[in-house]
Amino acid sequence: MHDLRAHRRSSDPSSDLAASPFRADRDRVASSPFFARLGGVTQVVSPTGSGLLLHNRLTHSLKVAQVARAIAERLTARGDTAGVLDKLGGCDPDVVEAASLAHDLGHPPFGHLGEQVLDRIARHRFGLADGFEGNAQSFRIVTTTDVRGPAAVGLDLTVAVRAALLKYPWTRLSHPAPHPRTLRIPPRGASEPPEAEGSGSAKFSAYVTELDDFEQSRAPFHGRIEDWQQTVEASVMDTADDVAYAIHDIEDFHRVGVLQHATVAAELTTWLTDALELAALSTSELAAQSRLPGRSLEAMRRRLHEKDSWAVDDDAFAAAVRRVRTELVDGLLAVPFDGSAEAEQRVAAFSGRWTTRLVDGVDVLLDPTPRSGHVLLAPAQWHEVAVLKFVHRRFVLLRPDLALHQRGQARLLTNLVEALDQWLSDRHESDRLPRRLHDLVELADTEYRSLARTAPDLLAGPAGDVRTGPDAVRALARGRAVVDFVASLTDGQAASMLDALSGRTGQLWTDAFVL
Repeated sequence: MHDLRAHRRSSDPSSDLAASPFRADRDRVASSPFFARLGGVTQVVSPTGSGLLLHNRLTHSLKVAQVARAIAERLTARGDTAGVLDKLGGCDPDVVEAASLAHDLGHPPFGHLGEQVLDRIARHRFGLADGFEGNAQSFRIVTTTDVRGPAAVGLDLTVAVRAALLKYPWTRLSHPAPHPRTLRIPPRGASEPPEAEGSGSAKFSAYVTELDDFEQSRAPFHGRIEDWQQTVEASVMDTADDVAYAIHDIEDFHRVGVLQHATVAAELTTWLTDALELAALSTSELAAQSRLPGRSLEAMRRRLHEKDSWAVDDDAFAAAVRRVRTELVDGLLAVPFDGSAEAEQRVAAFSGRWTTRLVDGVDVLLDPTPRSGHVLLAPAQWHEVAVLKFVHRRFVLLRPDLALHQRGQARLLTNLVEALDQWLSDRHESDRLPRRLHDLVELADTEYRSLARTAPDLLAGPAGDVRTGPDAVRALARGRAVVDFVASLTDGQAASMLDALSGRTGQLWTDAFVL
């Protein structure tokens, strides 16, 4: 099994310092310029020019890798899980660390907001049935568009690490068959988004252009796990992502004063005090009172019952709310962050306690529900993560001032894509395109011409329309190239490039062109 999992397309190890193929993978990811750029990519709020010390995609990835390795080491050290792990395909700490470092490589400028904008543009402007998805873009980077590997195409990672990157192991529309979105209980992320019905799965981890790498990566696990199920190592990475996200975004917005003691306390305390009365409200009554304390938390409890009835338990939910109120409201938020050593110690203690508690609550199951991976949190910790993420969403992500900020970022990305597309359409300027953009067009053109010739059905959209003529294929390639190019920029590079293309800057050289 180890030999199969360590398989690469190329066998050239000359550039690797580590003897283990999986540690070599970790080093290749950490040395990639795509990894370095994550330091300039938004996690939630772009800190550019604000002086705020917030997590970005690089620091997030490092923390996910730290947590994932701790989980993997605990699971492999336990005697009661060794047989299960072996039966499912293994759990190597180096594999989960490498995959965790790589899992966010494909995140575009401005984080999830940028992901939504590029997906809409890719599907509606360029006719790309795959659209854009950050996880699929990460897989495309390590298999195709990064050029730092020995073969100069991708990073030439082992199949184990590539498989561990497949958080949602399916394409948007077609693979595997039957597609997981058609299952009676679809896996998390496989369903179609209500606002884009007919567009395919909301989340997925591979485009059709990387289908060969996708299938090769999954091959060693056939017969061990379901075709739509994460590998154990992917499940560890996914769980670590949830743990890191739940904790460090709370830290960030306590530091900058966005998470206020009074509002969070009112929400949690009111729900605990009035839980029975709130549970008796009709859906319309709850919606009408949505701005009153406790109502948003009750609405979230009901959503958990609708989406994850296999896991949710009202007693465990109430216990989680009480623990979060004690630890977060009565603890961390009770004293405003003032930058002092004492304040830093309080944040560190909060983070340390929660990380240890959540990591210690991880277990592995041989036969989980389709809504869960093989690696999952114990019921108490699962509910606690849900409540922590609720606090972040309710008191940070839904703020009107953040929405205002993000609408400007969405317009910036839209205008940048339009300007680059127009530049590509100008035949008089074709020899002066950014070299990286030119190379991406040629790469995508080769990919789409091959698909049009050998598997035209993969180019079909949800309605079954197929575009395989030379002009149509070239248009698809140009669209994918522009999306690849924009997705590879930092927040600052995207803004600088649009300024230059719009004539709003007199600066001739900017880092936006060092690509």
